Amino acid sequence: MQSFSPMNIRSLVSLFTLVAGLATASAANAADEHKHDSATEHSGKAAIGKLVKVDAKTDATWFAKAKAAYPTDVCVVSNDKLGGDMGLPQDYIYREANKPDRLVRFCCNDCLKDFNADAAKYLGMIDAAAAKKTGK
Repeated sequence: MQSFSPMNIRSLVSLFTLVAGLATASAANAADEHKHDSATEHSGKAAIGKLVKVDAKTDATWFAKAKAAYPTDVCVVSNDKLGGDMGLPQDYIYREANKPDRLVRFCCNDCLKDFNADAAKYLGMIDAAAAKKTGK
């Protein structure tokens, strides 16, 4: 059986320390890249808010007003008629810090992914429909 000398043990400890340091640095770098990707998402096309499903009981008064004022009868993502072949519209509140809540209506839940990929685009379409409806 081969014995380990103090020199071999120190070399192994140094090697393990180096590997542990590289693993830690790699994990920290991956976390920084994820933060950067998220920041890019939010500073690019995607808006900073989030969608929350309308709660019929909690949001009833707000929802009634927002629904009455909603400027279009089509889904901003698919352009399908709300309440048409896809069934009842899927109603969400778009919440963004320091801004009023906004109603966003979809023909189906499949449109959520596209909306979230470029929320600013679709919110702009709702704004354009509102301006057209009011003549401004």
